Amino acid sequence: MDHAAASRAEVCGLLLGGVGRIAAVEGCANVSREPATRFELDPAALIAAWRAARKGGSSVIGHYHSHPTGDMCPSRTDAREAAADGAVWIIVGAGQLAAWRAVEHGALHGRFDPVELVVTAE
Repeated sequence: MDHAAASRAEVCGLLLGGVGRIAAVEGCANVSREPATRFELDPAALIAAWRAARKGGSSVIGHYHSHPTGDMCPSRTDAREAAADGAVWIIVGAGQLAAWRAVEHGALHGRFDPVELVVTAE
């Protein structure tokens, strides 16, 4: 996710894996009309990832995006646009990242609960 630090616009991508595990990160185009302050995953990339998962590839378990302002907490806009589907949201800001799960009645903005990230070498 080094490309987040090099961009003034929000960058985004998919988190691929399984229950409790992110196996791969796939960058996507941000197709938002306001990429400096918002993100929208490229729908074609998302559909391609879902199709790959149906053919035995890793599942889409969430996504990441950056906050060029450096804040690693989901914004109120993120909360309004997030489905309470249990997806993992990783937010990159100021060279660090934080993970969240989109849930109903979450602790932050009524939509997100924090998730602990543990990085392992395999």
